[in-house]
Amino acid sequence: MTGNAGSQAVLEGVRDLLPGIRERADETERLRVVPDASIKELEEVGYFRLLQPRRFDGFEADPVDFYTAVRDLATACGSTAWVASVVGVHPWQVALFPDEAQQAVWGSDTNTRLSSSYAPTGKAVVTEGGYTLSGKWSFSSGCDHCSWVLLGGLVFNEEGNVVDFKTFMVPRESYTIVDVWNVVGLSGTGSNDIVVDDVFVPEAFTLSMGDTGRCYGPGQEQNPSDLYKLPFHSIFTGTITTPIIGMAMGAYAEHVEMQQKRVRAAYLGEKASLDPFAAVRIARASSEIDAAWALLVNNIREEQAHVERGEKIPLKLRLKVRRDQVLGTQRAIDAIDELFEASGGRALATGTYLQRAWRDAHAGRVHAANDPERALQMFGAHEFGHKVDPGMY
Repeated sequence: MTGNAGSQAVLEGVRDLLPGIRERADETERLRVVPDASIKELEEVGYFRLLQPRRFDGFEADPVDFYTAVRDLATACGSTAWVASVVGVHPWQVALFPDEAQQAVWGSDTNTRLSSSYAPTGKAVVTEGGYTLSGKWSFSSGCDHCSWVLLGGLVFNEEGNVVDFKTFMVPRESYTIVDVWNVVGLSGTGSNDIVVDDVFVPEAFTLSMGDTGRCYGPGQEQNPSDLYKLPFHSIFTGTITTPIIGMAMGAYAEHVEMQQKRVRAAYLGEKASLDPFAAVRIARASSEIDAAWALLVNNIREEQAHVERGEKIPLKLRLKVRRDQVLGTQRAIDAIDELFEASGGRALATGTYLQRAWRDAHAGRVHAANDPERALQMFGAHEFGHKVDPGMY
């Protein structure tokens, strides 16, 4: 799968937006939500259509193109990139839903956006024709800019037993947004709570995580592209690591620029750019960032190759994607930490990219997708011959 002309135009458009998005980074933090102007600009260049099906005016783009756009956005503003990443990936999952749900979302407006919260903190009870859903979900990034939400929930039968774990698609009129997002990192993402109270969700507006674990969804009948045959947990966890890699790239660029101008008073006026230890830190940080990005791209390419050949993606490869994804996050944060610690007091100033990237990256690190021990343990267990549930990867 290679990039198409449409997605390349989107990438160029996104790069043109970076100066303005960076200029609005402080405003994004103050508002605690991405400004409408930034969302509108991203919409106008076609960014949110990258992973959307062609039959709904989308590009069905190469996932690497999508990740590249997210990475570039993060070099300007971490919160904007985070929202763009998680909201921008949802068209990929909607494409797996039954056609009735796809038509409800995009049939009258192909600019429709969705937010999400996948942790199964809600409860769904089987009812005639669908489910009754209730609960509260946290961390729905970008929800103020969306008119639908994707929610994870355990399904209970009449006897009270869990029979499935599903994603439920709910329209804006059926849920409440509770403003709770007051944080020190990624503070512009507007990752507020979603509350649903006994809402009926038709069967066609649900998707079993068991099916997505098998790289299957009913929507593949209408959307046969290889794009929609990749593993859910590969595509989605990449959307969490990529913004952090982009933050590291932005931090690296600002650090190098700062050090070229910095004079170290404690070292008899020595220019920081002449410090050999500073050069070593830069080399080490750049290698960590490059490794994180290269592994993310390479792993997606490997999975794509299996899909193109009509082969089932090996479980070991899916586990490797998760292994390198969580370590990619850690590599990027290690690089940011090293650069931040070596940047001197001016990096602490309000408004600098570097201090914001440091806070935003550490905030992104606590996302469930970045739980390193669990992902690494599963890879190691598979190598030792233990059974691993493919549905989780």
